[in-house]
Amino acid sequence: MNDAMEKVDRYKAIYSQLKSNLRWKVSDNRTLMMAASLYVTSQREFDIDRFQRLGDFIKNEVGIFSTLKSQLRFTIAAMLDTRFDNPEAAFADFSESYEILIREGFTRGVYSYIAAVVLCVHESKEEAASLAMDIYKKMREEHFFLTGQSDYPLAMLLAERNQEIDSLIVRIEDFYNTLDQAGFRKGNDLQSMSHILSLHENPDQKQLIARCTHLFDGMRQLDIRPKASLYPQLAVLSFLSDSENHLMAVKEIWETLNAEKLFKWHKDINFMMAVSFYIADKIEHSSMVETSLYTTMETLIQAQQAASVAAISGAAAAAGAAGGGSD
Repeated sequence: MNDAMEKVDRYKAIYSQLKSNLRWKVSDNRTLMMAASLYVTSQREFDIDRFQRLGDFIKNEVGIFSTLKSQLRFTIAAMLDTRFDNPEAAFADFSESYEILIREGFTRGVYSYIAAVVLCVHESKEEAASLAMDIYKKMREEHFFLTGQSDYPLAMLLAERNQEIDSLIVRIEDFYNTLDQAGFRKGNDLQSMSHILSLHENPDQKQLIARCTHLFDGMRQLDIRPKASLYPQLAVLSFLSDSENHLMAVKEIWETLNAEKLFKWHKDINFMMAVSFYIADKIEHSSMVETSLYTTMETLIQAQQAASVAAISGAAAAAGAAGGGSD
C-alpha cells in the first residue's frame, strides 16, 4: 500500500512539471493527468526535456493540417515514450500503423491515433488491423448507437487475443446482458466494462460477474457512489481474487487524490488513477498475483488507459475545434 501511495507522490510531481512547462500549450488538464499516469504505471523515468523534445519532434514530422499538430501530440508522446526505448524511431512505425488502420476502414482522427499506438508493436500489422476492424464491425452490429470511433482502441486490444470473432462477441454480449440483469445500467460504460471483462482468460463468466456485483455493493457500503462512469474500473478490480477486499485500499488512494488541490475537480478520473496505481503496484509485486494473470493485467491497464486516453483526447480535440485550437 505504501508503494501505491508513493505512486501518488510521483504522479503529483510529474503532473506539476507538465503543468508548469505546458500551461500555454495544453488547455485540458486531463490530458496532462493521463500523460503523468502513463509514466507512473509504466515505471518509465520522466524527463521533462526529453518529453518536450519528443512533442516538438512529432509536431515537426506531421503535415500542417494533422491532428498531431494539436495538444494530442503530447498524449502520443507520453504513450510512445513509456512503451519504447527510442520513441523517435518508434514514431515511424506508429505513423505506418496509423495509415494501415485507415486503409482497413478506420476513420482518421484521435481514436485511430490511439489505436495505432497499440498496433505498432505487432509484426503482422495488416492482419491485426483487419481483425480489429472485423471486431469493431461486429460490435457495431450488436450496439449500433453505442459503438463509435471511441471503441477503436479497445477493438485493437481485443484483436490481440486472437480469438474467434463470433465467440468473442458472444462472450462480450453475455457479460453485457447479465450485468444489465444484475442492476448495472445499459450504455457506453457498461459496454466498455464488458469489453474489459472479455480480456480475462478465465472462462468462468459467472465468477467475474459475481466479483463485479460484490464490488458494486461494496462501493455503496464505503459511501462511494457507484456511477456508471466507474463501471470500467470495477471490471479492472474484478481481475483480482478477493477483489472486494482491495476496495478499501483503492478508496484511500482515491481520497488522497481528491484532497489534492491539483485534482479535486476530477473525482471520476481520480478513481481511475487510484485503481491503475493499485493494480500497477500488484503487478510490480507479481508474487501477490496469480502468475497466469500477470500478462493479462498488464494488458488490462493498457485497455483502461487506451479507453481513457481516447475519451479525454477526443473531448480535448472537440473543445479545441470549438475554441479554435490550443496551439
